[in-house]
Amino acid sequence: MQAPPLAALSGGAWASHRPAILAAPASLRRSRRGALRLPAWRAAGGGRAPRVPAKGAVLASDMGAEEVVGPSPPLDARGEQELVLRIRKEVEKGKLPADVALNFENLFYNYKNAVLKNGDPNAHQIILSNMMDLFERVLLDVESQFTFQPYHKAIREPFDYYTFGQNYIRPLVDFRNSYVGNISVFSDMEKKLQQGHNVVLMSNHQTEADPAVIALSLERSNPWISENIVYVAGDRVLTDPLCKPFSMGRNLLCVYSKKHMNDFPELVEMKRRANTRSLKEMALLLRGGSHIIWIAPSGGRDRPDPLTGEWHPAPFDVSAVDNMRRLLEHSGVPGHIYPLSLLCYEIMPPPQQIEKEIGEQRVISFHGVGLSAAEEIKYGDVTAQTQNADEAREKFSETLYNSVVDQYNVLKSAIFRDCGAASSNPAISLSQPWR
Repeated sequence: MQAPPLAALSGGAWASHRPAILAAPASLRRSRRGALRLPAWRAAGGGRAPRVPAKGAVLASDMGAEEVVGPSPPLDARGEQELVLRIRKEVEKGKLPADVALNFENLFYNYKNAVLKNGDPNAHQIILSNMMDLFERVLLDVESQFTFQPYHKAIREPFDYYTFGQNYIRPLVDFRNSYVGNISVFSDMEKKLQQGHNVVLMSNHQTEADPAVIALSLERSNPWISENIVYVAGDRVLTDPLCKPFSMGRNLLCVYSKKHMNDFPELVEMKRRANTRSLKEMALLLRGGSHIIWIAPSGGRDRPDPLTGEWHPAPFDVSAVDNMRRLLEHSGVPGHIYPLSLLCYEIMPPPQQIEKEIGEQRVISFHGVGLSAAEEIKYGDVTAQTQNADEAREKFSETLYNSVVDQYNVLKSAIFRDCGAASSNPAISLSQPWR
């Protein structure tokens, strides 16, 4: 599963092309015609954000000229067939594992089919450019593997992995049918962060693209949050060759998920020691203040109900919620916990079952997404009437989870065009990021 260093961003290169967030009343309102509408995957001025070669990288410019930096030969992929041929040649030369190449080809065709559905006349160029960028990053990592530290800061130079990830996911989002709920809550978070406070987002988790979806949804209304969230990330997004380049563009606290802790018994003790180091890094961050941390207390991605096929947020792990709360409280800095709901499974749904092996097949779609935060939930307020510590922990976790589910249902109603449920909940104000 991906954002950069702490710096106040009031404008900058992204200011002119972040998706517009339109004001909405407490009930759901579709945005009016004539509101700000820009190409959803274009950089300011109509071009791509600049790409700077990393050491050992192979870059193909937008105009088709090649530049070699490091050991690899130039990537001469001016069309779909040339790109596929190059992938296979790298396998023949022993520079790319066959299984990685096969997964990349499958991803390429899935990505192509999804992006073509957005209707942009330049879709073919966008597809090829983004997939070439990804191939360059994958090949570079195979040649010289990148190792994540317990606390990883997004790599923005010499190659901007954050912008790369944003550009890759952007054409998959149907902004005309995407919503952000309770925008004022995100503004409240930003004010607290500016005051030196910490913010923790207790969220459900749906896809590997979650960080990009969050950043794209907020990049106009709350750009600082978009680029500065620290994501608690499982080891799978740090080791999968096709996922690593996207993870390198996010601020991460790297942990081993409970769900995969015992996949390989001989590695259990190593994983526990690594998690201890990551918890220490998190404690240090929180002591410094002005950090916003995203965590999925379920310990993994949501899955559909095996009987109905319906998607819903996976239950929160009580101990995960309580550990995060205690870290926040013991930091010596004011801290605030908000429930966050995310709906984007259509873009890149996970496998139906939890898999042990790395290298899952990826199915990709063009679809609307949703993001919503509820008001801060305070432990003392929720647990005032509880009888003991265990009951208090369960009550607090349950309250956060129920809020996430409530917001999720509203987003689902809006995105899938059943607006009745959305308009009946005055506590959630939805706005479209694009129209």
